[in-house]
Amino acid sequence: MAPDEKIPVCLGPDPSPRRPALRLPEGACDAHAHVFDAARYPYQAARGYTPPDNGVDQLLALHDVLGVSRGVVVQASVHGTDNRAVLDAASAHPGRLRAVVAVGEDVTEAELRSMHAKGARGIRVNLVDKGGMPFRSLAALGSVAARIRALGWHVELLVHVEDDPTALRDLARAVRVPVSVGHVGYTKVARGGATHPGFREFLAMLRDGLFWVKLTGHYRISAEATLPYGDVTEMAHRVVEAAPERVLWGSDWPHVAQYRAMPNDGALLDLLAEWVPDGARRDAILRDNPARLYGFG
Repeated sequence: MAPDEKIPVCLGPDPSPRRPALRLPEGACDAHAHVFDAARYPYQAARGYTPPDNGVDQLLALHDVLGVSRGVVVQASVHGTDNRAVLDAASAHPGRLRAVVAVGEDVTEAELRSMHAKGARGIRVNLVDKGGMPFRSLAALGSVAARIRALGWHVELLVHVEDDPTALRDLARAVRVPVSVGHVGYTKVARGGATHPGFREFLAMLRDGLFWVKLTGHYRISAEATLPYGDVTEMAHRVVEAAPERVLWGSDWPHVAQYRAMPNDGALLDLLAEWVPDGARRDAILRDNPARLYGFG
């Protein structure tokens, strides 16, 4: 695919990920990664970035280095509702991968069942990146949520939780399926981070059992350009304390739209030891919590 000069081209991930010092439990899961192969899975014109190719083989090689045995491939906004990339990846590796897909309002129950058979376990609603929101409104998500409920699926939101916490609370109560939020809530430190009233409202919703949250994309919310992104630590501590049984960890590989220094994936994983110093709680975040949400046996 020829690059569009108006669409920024992403950097690639660090090509030499190191093995983390952190001990991972058997069954550890990377709950958030993407796969790209433009020749096989073309990108939509309405997109916010152009990623370099990093396919499922590269992802599994990374997982082998990190000591991760399970993963979740999440639909990227560049693919719109063409889910072939994540479904092909998950169906080719049913023991290792699950998929989170993007669908439109008109998706049928038969289509959802077909995707379930290929490893899909949730739908992604991206309110941040261009091309990622297939619904006319969040209210329209309700009818689709009713269709995925019988399959045991969840909704994954990419949203800045501080923007409208009241709407988020109403949404979580209306859809009546688990709802996860990425990037520690996606409240940037520059906007107040852990002190932002909207982020504190999100913590209250976590305590009320309304959301799951992913420890992902630290560099997306930090004001620091390089590891260790220490200004995000308090936010991580707070979400873990609010709902340790509904916290997940993910690499966010291959770190699309990251235009500052590219972090090493082993070093990123080692941050989890500081964010979650308790070993039993950390093992739950890496193994037990994702096993429940994504249906790993």
